[in-house]
Amino acid sequence: MADKFDLVVVGGGPGGYVAAIRASQLGFKTALVEREHLGGVCLNWGCIPTKALLKGAEVAHTLSTMQQWGFSADNLSFDIAKLVAHSRGAAEKLSSGIDYLLQKNNVTLYRGEAVVTGKCKLSVTTESKTLALDAMHIILATGARARQLPGLTIDGDRVWGAREAMTPTVLPERLLIIGAGAIGMEFASLYRDLGSEVTVLEALDRVLAAEDREISARAAKAFTRRGINIETSATVANLRTVGDHVEADIDSPRGPISVRADRAIVAIGVTGNIENLGLEGLGVATERGFITTDPWCRTNLVGLYAIGDVAGAPWLAHKASHEAILCVERIAGETSARPLATDQIPGCTYCRPQIASVGLTEDEATRRGIATRIGRFDLQASGKALAIQEPEGLVKTVFDADSGKLIGAHMIGPEVTEQIQGLVIAMGAELNDRQLAETIFPHPTVSEAIHESILDSINRAIHQ
Repeated sequence: MADKFDLVVVGGGPGGYVAAIRASQLGFKTALVEREHLGGVCLNWGCIPTKALLKGAEVAHTLSTMQQWGFSADNLSFDIAKLVAHSRGAAEKLSSGIDYLLQKNNVTLYRGEAVVTGKCKLSVTTESKTLALDAMHIILATGARARQLPGLTIDGDRVWGAREAMTPTVLPERLLIIGAGAIGMEFASLYRDLGSEVTVLEALDRVLAAEDREISARAAKAFTRRGINIETSATVANLRTVGDHVEADIDSPRGPISVRADRAIVAIGVTGNIENLGLEGLGVATERGFITTDPWCRTNLVGLYAIGDVAGAPWLAHKASHEAILCVERIAGETSARPLATDQIPGCTYCRPQIASVGLTEDEATRRGIATRIGRFDLQASGKALAIQEPEGLVKTVFDADSGKLIGAHMIGPEVTEQIQGLVIAMGAELNDRQLAETIFPHPTVSEAIHESILDSINRAIHQ
């Protein structure tokens, strides 16, 4: 006989465990199925452990510049094993915390793999047995994995994916990174600060192509000044392992080139974990490796939903968690539930300097036929940025010229990933340029640059 639930979630990442907890809070008898680690890729192999590693890179950078602050030291040493252990420890602590939260909220946890066997039916295979579950509502939150292309196979030894890049046993002297999106550039920044020689290859014409062009250009200049070699409009013709290193033949605008490195990291995007879920037999619609959903996260099969990475871009933990809430609250009939405002999802890249954005880029606004007013403020004129010796950056704000509504914000500089939320709130509240211009920002802060950018958009800039 099948175990009966009101709602079952498949996948315990930042979408899945949040959905399960919220469902239980709303009175649903809820179960969660997870085959590996609670917290998913984000907590275990993405967001959290990479930030722990990047903190180590920040310390390395600070130590390399200590003399300008009046400090000196001899016989400094670095143990990469200790940095990796710190990173893994942070992930493990948070994963166990999710287990506690599920118990606290009376969510039944099954450790195993799930297959949707029919409308409102699942089969769960654990280490010891196979169980049948019935549920009025099933939410798929199975996440995504690194995409691979022919000739760019991750072998875990010389050619790494994100997991291997986060758990190195030795620091590569020379590192090749294929892909200049957020993941690729975070690893480039990390390993460069730790002392590796880094080359980045990107098939598109610029790094961080999802960002506003001005921010992308600023980032490329900053990376180049740090000694990171960047090759754009470049494709890998051949990647091979030769003895204890890798060699890549590259087609680039300046002709064929060859790159030799100790390790290569492949960071060319993700594909959804849609296999072995029973979707094909049930006719569940998918597109380009992801499950197709409507604004309420519903698939074309009644009672089946998909949230987070498996449902497509943007592949961000906070997007998954937000979808979890709106999906469950819609199922529960909560009148406050609203579809996801995709133009208000912030994105953050934790390289040095940091990058953060929300809303439309200037190019996107132009393509939509929106007349814009643009504000800019260079951190070279920021007192706080100069004081902390991090003046490399820009704040760019994009306003609808007719309504004065904020429709985009793009930042590069120190701790902008912590500052972007203020602009996300402003967009959600539909504040206009005049209201934002009248907002008081604390001094001295790097965030004052946001105010100056807003003032610039209405020709009222004071400090530039």
